[in-house]
Amino acid sequence: MTDLAAGDLDAGLDHVRNSPKDDGSVVLIVCRPAEGEREVLEEAVLDCNDGLVGDTWNVRYSKRTGAPPDPERQLTLMNSRAATLIAGRPDHRGGPGDQMYVDFDLSSENIPPGTRLQLGTAVIEVTAAPHTGCVKFANRYGKEAVRFVNSKAGRELNLRGINTRIVEPGTVRPGDAIRKL
Repeated sequence: MTDLAAGDLDAGLDHVRNSPKDDGSVVLIVCRPAEGEREVLEEAVLDCNDGLVGDTWNVRYSKRTGAPPDPERQLTLMNSRAATLIAGRPDHRGGPGDQMYVDFDLSSENIPPGTRLQLGTAVIEVTAAPHTGCVKFANRYGKEAVRFVNSKAGRELNLRGINTRIVEPGTVRPGDAIRKL
């Protein structure tokens, strides 16, 4: 994959900024059954204890601290427009590493921590835990992509995504609505 230049990434910001602010949609659901593996799902079950059923979030210990899985980072969402821009193609199959890709404005201004969102029949809550570009993300998309998502505009728009926790279990499918409660 060819890394995109900063100008190419910046040129796509207006398209990301035009994401729906209230009623969006779930575009892609990805389960991570093992380290480095991705499985695109047609339906996901969200559980308050286990997270996305079949995903390894609930057994991943922090490599940095050795701590058990953080409930404030139970489910990650990324703007589908930002993911497509960074990956350089719409069929990225979850390469950025998040579980839910949504056509929805994930900016801090639109959905600050504490905001509840409905996806399908489930309800999640935005947490304050930051979600930034990491070494794995840089290896997949290049250092310029990490600079882009961690820039001032990138942080304001949460281009790398957001962390959430599940507060009401339910099922989610691509095409389901995502809306603020």
